[in-house]
Amino acid sequence: MHRGGIIAAVVRVVVSFMLAQGAVAHASAITVLSTSGMRAVVEELAPPFERTTGHTLHLTFGTTSAVRSQIEAGEPFDVAILGAPFIDALIKEGRLRADTRTDVARSGIGIAVRTGAPKPDIRTVEALKRALLATPSITYNKDATSGIYFASLLQRLGIADAMQPKTKFGPGFVAELVAKGEAEMAVQAMSDHLAVQGVDVVGPLPAEVQHYIVFTAGVGADAKAPGPAK
Repeated sequence: MHRGGIIAAVVRVVVSFMLAQGAVAHASAITVLSTSGMRAVVEELAPPFERTTGHTLHLTFGTTSAVRSQIEAGEPFDVAILGAPFIDALIKEGRLRADTRTDVARSGIGIAVRTGAPKPDIRTVEALKRALLATPSITYNKDATSGIYFASLLQRLGIADAMQPKTKFGPGFVAELVAKGEAEMAVQAMSDHLAVQGVDVVGPLPAEVQHYIVFTAGVGADAKAPGPAK
């Protein structure tokens, strides 16, 4: 099934569920706080969802740590979409309803370069290590789940010190820095790379050092529209 067909199918399932729950009777404004890793998917789902249900989505995207800080600071919201460990922590804090916890996606971490640039060999751990040491510059988001893991991977590979001088940290979609020519290589969740124009995805990290990010959603404990939010 093509991408548009998948989106349409998802919306039909959601609307059928909402009709069964009686959640479409009154239009609601639903505030969604989401990690940037899910931005492309959520933004594509939003228009057909709004047209079909009559509900309005207010979307805010940011790094995982930034979104969690917003929630812990008391910012009102109905739905949160973050990495699974962060959602579980918010449930323990009583900020999300445990019975609404839902894993919605999974993405591995990968590397992207500017469109048309040579793609380095990263198929093995040793090849990845050579590619990282050879690149003139690299960017990743040190506050994102992918960046936190990648920093630890550099330590494991024994090249953290060598990489430090040529590393440029960025917010949001770091592949945008590569598209602008401000860095040669970007490391982030594959879902993030696919949302950026002007870059080519080299591929995922080798299986031996791959890390999968599970994106999980939950409804806020104080959600104003818990039915539609669910």
